[in-house]
Amino acid sequence: MNRIEKKLKEEKKILSIYFTAGFPNLNDTQKIISILERYNVDLIEVGIPFSDPLADGETIQKSSKKAIENGMTIHTLFSQLKDLRNKVKIPVILMGYLNPIIQFGIEKFCVKSKEIGIDGLIIPDLPVEIYIEEYKSLFNNNNLLNIFLITPQTSEERIKLIDKNSKGFIYMVSSSSITGSKNNLDDTSFKYFDKISKMNLNNPSIVGFGISNRETYEKVIKKSKGAIIGSAFINFIEQNSLEKIGEFIKKFR
Repeated sequence: MNRIEKKLKEEKKILSIYFTAGFPNLNDTQKIISILERYNVDLIEVGIPFSDPLADGETIQKSSKKAIENGMTIHTLFSQLKDLRNKVKIPVILMGYLNPIIQFGIEKFCVKSKEIGIDGLIIPDLPVEIYIEEYKSLFNNNNLLNIFLITPQTSEERIKLIDKNSKGFIYMVSSSSITGSKNNLDDTSFKYFDKISKMNLNNPSIVGFGISNRETYEKVIKKSKGAIIGSAFINFIEQNSLEKIGEFIKKFR
């Protein structure tokens, strides 16, 4: 069983942390993963920096720009993570856009991901229909869970299609916005969470976008399996040394 699936079977709520590979410094990636595991984070999403993102807000865009300037590439990331499973056991997901992965070679990308022990992929601009037709067997053969995003605008028909073709969890985008654009979620978001809950999907949902403080985190995990924190964490490591990461995690746990 995939490490993500094992983690989701636990009774506890999930705290997932996203950060950009190669930020704040090129060689910080493995170090950050190890520290996050030490402080009992449940999942880690490592973002592959890209110059033309679709859903990323200013914070993640800036971190991606800095990471690219630092020299981060997919080749470099795989090299940095080659000994990943000798150092950590935590489930790790790679999150990136389709264009750089196509340039690298999708089959090669999946094979390398399996080799180093990556558990899942989030590719926001990979349509579910294309995934089913062209890549589903490739992902399955390499034991990679493909995590799809849904938003308040996603139709029930499409949500059911995504659920049917998913393993692990569904990434429930909290609102119609980019990452890091809200500090608090409104009633519309929570009505949306309730709607998804009532659909009785096969896969649990984990909420991302706009979760930046303990209050919002606590509210969200009452409506879902867990929460993803990205922009707030990136802001923190930009302004503080990595040794203080534990202080950030303790704000949520």
